[in-house]
Amino acid sequence: MASVQPTTRPPPLFAKLLRLDNPIRSLTLAFWSWKVLLYIVVVACPGSGYDTSTSLISYLADPSTVAHSESLSGPLKFARWDSIYFVDIAEKGYLFEQEWAFGWGYTKLLSIFVAGIRLSGGDAGPASTAMVGVVLSHVAHYLSVLALYRLSANIFGHATATQHLICFLSAALHIISPAGAFLSAPYGESIVSVFNMTGFYLYSSSLIAERNGATRLRDIRVLTSAVLFAAATMVRSNGILSGFLFAYDAAVLAWKILTKGPTLHTIVRLAVIIVGGCIVGSGMVIPQFLAYRMYCVSESDLRPWCEWTLPSIYGWVQNHYWDVGFLKYWTVPNIPLFLLAGPMLALLCRSSLWALQSPSSSSTSPGSMLVRLAVPQGLLAVMAFTSYHVQIINRISSGYPVWYWYLVTSAVDLSSSSPKQSRTLVIAVYSMVGYALIQGVLFGSFLPPA
Repeated sequence: MASVQPTTRPPPLFAKLLRLDNPIRSLTLAFWSWKVLLYIVVVACPGSGYDTSTSLISYLADPSTVAHSESLSGPLKFARWDSIYFVDIAEKGYLFEQEWAFGWGYTKLLSIFVAGIRLSGGDAGPASTAMVGVVLSHVAHYLSVLALYRLSANIFGHATATQHLICFLSAALHIISPAGAFLSAPYGESIVSVFNMTGFYLYSSSLIAERNGATRLRDIRVLTSAVLFAAATMVRSNGILSGFLFAYDAAVLAWKILTKGPTLHTIVRLAVIIVGGCIVGSGMVIPQFLAYRMYCVSESDLRPWCEWTLPSIYGWVQNHYWDVGFLKYWTVPNIPLFLLAGPMLALLCRSSLWALQSPSSSSTSPGSMLVRLAVPQGLLAVMAFTSYHVQIINRISSGYPVWYWYLVTSAVDLSSSSPKQSRTLVIAVYSMVGYALIQGVLFGSFLPPA
């Protein structure tokens, strides 16, 4: 088979790395080159940074581990902002109510690896936990890049050189995501990303199986994707948005039953979709249930949220301790943060509209996944704008694929072998690289924004 050559010229920054005749090797080289650069940028920042919290966690955990922590000062440079909480919770568990704002799934995953280090006789402590978190984030981000490549192939095809290029560039953009150092640090973003991207890939593969008549394989893929979305939700609550895929298909199938009558095939598929949706929902319910058992069993000292109709420690601590809620972030001092988040919010909204307008031959065609994926991404943008600490959109957007595709297709036309006359992709690449490097310096120096 002849090697596949690109039909449009990639941005100069990646020109020597982008070789479509061996995409996985090229993506791997690009990924680790970028990660090494970011690692150097972060660890080269002098001192403990503007905030000294990182230097305190080792001493407070166990003064005897301070020397060991100094030998792992590189990974500890990534223990900034929320990652200090993640590392501390993984070490000690949830000691204070406000700590439940930080995803149970991620801290549990970290604690499992830390327990393994202790059982094997290795040196434990915050420095080791931070190192585990850094390794996990790198591996998860790498796997997420590969998953996005496979997902893109399902959506756009991979028969032509142009299709190969779209898949490749989309995955390459994910490498230099504006999330930057947050995808290398002990944060949940890279974990959510790999769960989301792999879940989207499996769900799109289930549509291919459906068109090929492989119903058992279809159902296995649907349910496996549901498990991954549930895991993503345990790590970050916005993972629940991926449940829209199940809601969409449930509505389509229910309408089909109402208008055309029930068939065994349709009923079985609807049942699988409903079970899958319940699995996704469990990712939100399980951590709430564990917290309820901790705080709401004893009637002598009930917390206010225990008496809610739907008790939610997450909703309570976000509102009560972290000032997260509808329009709560809309204050004059936060205007710079809205300006910082503005380009990504605009990109998420514009690309979601683009995906919603994309044609698809049927509800089971892989191309129809664009519609399914547009809504969760659009909802994420709206929620970030109205209710979140808005600047986090630059990092949590990393786990949603539509905006990568929008940027790539602004420069590559599926229906033509000629590149479009657009500089959108080139501008985006340089902006993302510049932002990530500046952010790496600020992150390593423990300076905002976070």
